[in-house]
Amino acid sequence: MARSTDWSASPVTVITPATCANLGPGFDSFGLALDLANEVVAEVVERGLQVEVEGEGAAELMLDESHLVVRAARATFDVLGGQPPGLRISCRDRVPHARGLGSSAAAIAAGVVAARALVVGGGDLMSAADALRLAASLEGHADNVAAAVLGGVTVAWMTHAGARAVRLESHVGATVLVPQEAVLTRSARSVLPSHVPHADAAHNAARAGLLVAALTGRSDLLLDATEDRLHQEQRRSLLPRSLALVDRLRSAGHAAVVSGAGPSVLVLHPEHAPPDDQEPELRAALATGWNRLPTKASPCGARVRA
Repeated sequence: MARSTDWSASPVTVITPATCANLGPGFDSFGLALDLANEVVAEVVERGLQVEVEGEGAAELMLDESHLVVRAARATFDVLGGQPPGLRISCRDRVPHARGLGSSAAAIAAGVVAARALVVGGGDLMSAADALRLAASLEGHADNVAAAVLGGVTVAWMTHAGARAVRLESHVGATVLVPQEAVLTRSARSVLPSHVPHADAAHNAARAGLLVAALTGRSDLLLDATEDRLHQEQRRSLLPRSLALVDRLRSAGHAAVVSGAGPSVLVLHPEHAPPDDQEPELRAALATGWNRLPTKASPCGARVRA
């Protein structure tokens, strides 16, 4: 058990971004951080556990050890040497839940970064790479958590030692359309086939390589680079409105994809050239229950606010 002098005497505030995963062909690998963010305040107290949540999903979340921020913090404390005598967690959630915008990754990244900051010298004991590996092990895949931890556009992969990721210098813009209905990630994963045709795998490998070029300077290639054959069409029965909107937007020349496991739709575009709300496809979507989030791509990952 760590001594009381090992803990920060002051609360820490952590900001963690929403994220979009996959970006079309980069299934379970590519991620993008958005400037829509959650805020978590964590503090070591004398005893017990106190959890408060306001904002998105507050009425549905459990305020106990099962909360994702708490679980991630506990796992981090274990790695760093022991649990604090007590813990207070206050969450202000702005990232919509079950919409394909990385709400679970944001919570996990917040818990890991907050716990590391509460341990005196925690930054020396746990590097950013270590934090990413732990967050990915808790999430089960690395695409969203890589972008949540590192910010910007990321490409993540698994090794025998755990998750790794690289951050790309990108200047693409992001427009996010969010429907009212929710879809759980486990439901979206359950409809994917266990095997895919070799031709489809080759197609996605080529498009994922092209996506790196499109994201890092060749935005004119975004439409071709975001073509996917591995996961989006396979989810059409679960995401009929999302895929119908993707089809309409792509037919109009926009690089639209399902965001993560859906149902939100992401449109990638040159940084300062977002699609116009008055375009017929967007106007029709906004008139039928889709909400255009006031967000954009963000270079910032999870961070302790000074």
